Amino acid sequence: MTKIQIELNDTTAEAARDAGLLTTQALERLLNDAIRRKQAADSLLSIADRVAAAGIPPMSMEEINAEVKAARAERRQRAGGH
Repeated sequence: MTKIQIELNDTTAEAARDAGLLTTQALERLLNDAIRRKQAADSLLSIADRVAAAGIPPMSMEEINAEVKAARAERRQRAGGH
């Protein structure tokens, strides 16, 4: 296990302590969430670079909304929803 020491201003430290965010478990959860978000963002940017390099035209908001709606409907159907 690795021990990490950080410095926070008093206001932030107090607010984090009051919110229960300075426990080992809470900090680990926060860091793991941040790592997942960064990996997702990196993956998205990588895909965007490949799409741009392939010369694929950008989608309109209507096309994006239709794709999101279709993906949600498919997810609901797989989950047994209506």
